[in-house]
Amino acid sequence: MSRRLPVYLLLDCSGSMSGEPIEAVRQGIKALLSELRTDPMALETAHLSVITFESTAHQAIPLTDLMSFKEPTIRAGGSTSMGAALQLLEQCLKKEVRKSSPTQKGDWKPLVFLMTDGMPTDRWQQAADRLQKQRTGNIIACAAGSSADEQLLKRITEIVVKLDNLQPDTLKAFFQWVSSSIQATSNSVVQVMEDAPVDLPPPPPQIAIVP
Repeated sequence: MSRRLPVYLLLDCSGSMSGEPIEAVRQGIKALLSELRTDPMALETAHLSVITFESTAHQAIPLTDLMSFKEPTIRAGGSTSMGAALQLLEQCLKKEVRKSSPTQKGDWKPLVFLMTDGMPTDRWQQAADRLQKQRTGNIIACAAGSSADEQLLKRITEIVVKLDNLQPDTLKAFFQWVSSSIQATSNSVVQVMEDAPVDLPPPPPQIAIVP
């Protein structure tokens, strides 16, 4: 069995994402897929899952190889249950990511991209602290627009980026950067040490890295 690079997209689909933003997310997933499918190394290693959250959290697509991946139906509405999404992520990582055994190597360390445009409406702190402590994946959090709190996301991961707004072009740039990050990681996993920090490409001008 070949070693996979599990990639999880955690996407905020709350009511504030209605209209152009949620459409840009749909287009972003489409573009990300077509981009990754042209990269032989990503095709071989990357497996993708989508978790959406609004009033509840839901794994829209379980971990799937890129050729079999079918785009999920994404709608916006409801509140921002980020805590539920983090708990669901924990369960999926336990269930879907293969661990190393004496006879074979497990999957590479998962890449997780969490994008939210607002404040969590449920209890999220314990799940965030567990993920931070377990370090089962490389988590990249994105505070999208002015209502998202980048310092809150720092509790989940050190790698936080900020989008100035939710304009289609900005969200498109974010998904392009996610796609480049997955490609760079799938091309480098073969050469890097197990626990080396993830090496992300520099983000485009619309995306700021939060210090």
